[in-house]
Amino acid sequence: MKQPFPFSAIVGQDDMKTAMILTAIDPSIGGVLVFGDRGTGKSTAVRALAALLPPIHAVRGCPVNSAKPDDCPDWAEGVGTATHDIPTPVVDLPLGASEDRVTGALDIEKALTRGEKAFQPGLLAAANRGYLYIDEVNLLEDHIVDLLLDVAQSGENVVEREGLSIRHAARFVLVGSGNPEEGELRPQLLDRFGLSVDVASPTDIEARIDVIKRRDAYETDHSAFMLRWQAEDAALRDRIVTARTALTKLKTDDTVLRDIAELCLKLGSDGLRGELVLLRAARAFAAFRDDTALTRKHIRAVAPLALRHRLRRDPLDDAGSGARVTRTVEDILGA
Repeated sequence: MKQPFPFSAIVGQDDMKTAMILTAIDPSIGGVLVFGDRGTGKSTAVRALAALLPPIHAVRGCPVNSAKPDDCPDWAEGVGTATHDIPTPVVDLPLGASEDRVTGALDIEKALTRGEKAFQPGLLAAANRGYLYIDEVNLLEDHIVDLLLDVAQSGENVVEREGLSIRHAARFVLVGSGNPEEGELRPQLLDRFGLSVDVASPTDIEARIDVIKRRDAYETDHSAFMLRWQAEDAALRDRIVTARTALTKLKTDDTVLRDIAELCLKLGSDGLRGELVLLRAARAFAAFRDDTALTRKHIRAVAPLALRHRLRRDPLDDAGSGARVTRTVEDILGA
């Protein structure tokens, strides 16, 4: 099976790549929403990032990828104490998936052949400690959206039906992509994404040529192409791992917190999730840059990613939410 396209080899789309790197450094940021044209590398970037990340340590046979035997759910069968390294999980949630497929349900085969009530885990179990990717997320059925909102809030999947009462950990980075022309996202789900990115096809002719060359090399001379980008991906992986450790050592002054609160207040973002996400994203960005203290430059860099999808619509402002954030950042924090 072919290895995913190298993350470092993706041409342009800097905002999208930055957002995904930040959530890899600190998954508590809350995921990434990528809206834009088809064929702009959205799904490629998700799989490339997961392949880039170091493997996770998991209990062998555990259906929810638990790191320790004691964390593995008691309903799981055939789980021992041995552990092994597995690739960071990336699970696709298809639009037509049933609720049972997403949450898990009664194992029909065991019910019919053995007369036992056993749980068959679903996509949420497989995505624990990894990524759950939803293409065309704006077309997702309402009852699946409600389910995801509950799980995203609690970090736990609860299944109570057919005589079963099951709970298991379900903590993952939610990545959604879609085309805004095909419908808008429900505000409740929109707010659950930590960062939001708008992507578009490159308009620079040289960039488009680079895209064609790299994709063609990936398809026609796969081994040589992967070898060519191996060092860049390895260096990026090391920076992400180092940044995860550096997060806890970053200094955050009250003046920075005041800047964040003032910015969100001026923009009129609903609730306090905007402040928390902006703080976490700015910290992750500072750690990625190997800086030791959080400053205004870090806030300026990530504010559009963290806040553009949290603003109330202004029918009198044609500039768009991203431009509004940038304008307000300049007013409060300086250019």
